[in-house]
Amino acid sequence: MTIEETPVDPLWWLAYLALGSFVGLMAGLLGIGGGGIMVPILTSLFVIQGVPHEHIAHLALGTAMAAIVPSASASLWSHHRHGAVRWHIVRHITPAILAGTFLATFIAALMPTRGLAIFFAAFMVLMSLQMLVNLKPKPTRTLPGPVGLSGAGLGIGGISALVAIGGGSLTVPFLTWCNVRLPQAIGTSAAVGLPIALAGALGYVINGWDTAGLPDAAWGYVYLPALLLMAPFSILTAPLGARLAHRLPVALLRRVFAVMLMILALQMLYTVFTA
Repeated sequence: MTIEETPVDPLWWLAYLALGSFVGLMAGLLGIGGGGIMVPILTSLFVIQGVPHEHIAHLALGTAMAAIVPSASASLWSHHRHGAVRWHIVRHITPAILAGTFLATFIAALMPTRGLAIFFAAFMVLMSLQMLVNLKPKPTRTLPGPVGLSGAGLGIGGISALVAIGGGSLTVPFLTWCNVRLPQAIGTSAAVGLPIALAGALGYVINGWDTAGLPDAAWGYVYLPALLLMAPFSILTAPLGARLAHRLPVALLRRVFAVMLMILALQMLYTVFTA
C-alpha cells in the first residue's frame, strides 16, 4: 500500500507535532533553522509511510521549506522591531535571492533522490564541522555593490533551496565578512530568510503539482499534514528555547547539536540508499 491509499494514522500527527516542537526549541535555543533536523527525519517518516522512493527527498525538502515560512516571518518582525535589519541590503539582495531559490527548486526536481541526499548530507557535514570549530570569517572587505550582492543572493538562494534552510548559515557569514556588525548581520539574514522560504515553498509546490505517486494530502512537494502541525508548534516552542538560552551552556549545546546534525545527515544517506 502507498500513502495515498491509506488514511493518515494519528501517530504520524504526533510525530509531526513532536518534530515541529523540537525544531522550534532548537531554533530559539541556538538560533539555528530547522531544515537540518526536519529534512532527515521527514525522509525517514515518508519512507515508513510508503512514499515512493523517487519522491521522498523532494517531499521532505519542500515540506521543510514551507514550514520555515511562519518562523521566518516571526523572526523578521522581531529583528525589525529591534532595528537590526539593514533594509538597503535586503532591497538589493532579495530579487537575486528569490530568483536563485525559485530556480534551484527546478534543479532539485530534476535530481534523483540519492543525488539530493548526497548534496544535503555534504552541506550539513560541512556546516556541522564549522559549528564544532566555531570558524567565523574575519571582516576583511566592504559590502559589494548591487551586482555583487545579486551574485551572492543567487548563490545563497540556490543552496538554501537544495537543503531547505532559511539561508542564515550562509547570509550571516557573508555579511560579517563584509564588515556588517554581527547583530545587524543576523537581523538582515532573518529578513531575507522569509523570501527564501516563500520562493522555495512555491517552487516545490509548482514542480511537484502534477507528479504522480505523491500523497493525496500533498500540494506538489509540500505534505500538508506535516506542514500544518510542524509550523505552529515550532513557533510555540521557540520562545521557550530563547529563555533556556540564558540558563544552559549554549556553547556546549551547539557542539552537541552539530554532532546531531552530522548524524542525521548520514542517517538520511543511509535511508535513501537502503530504502
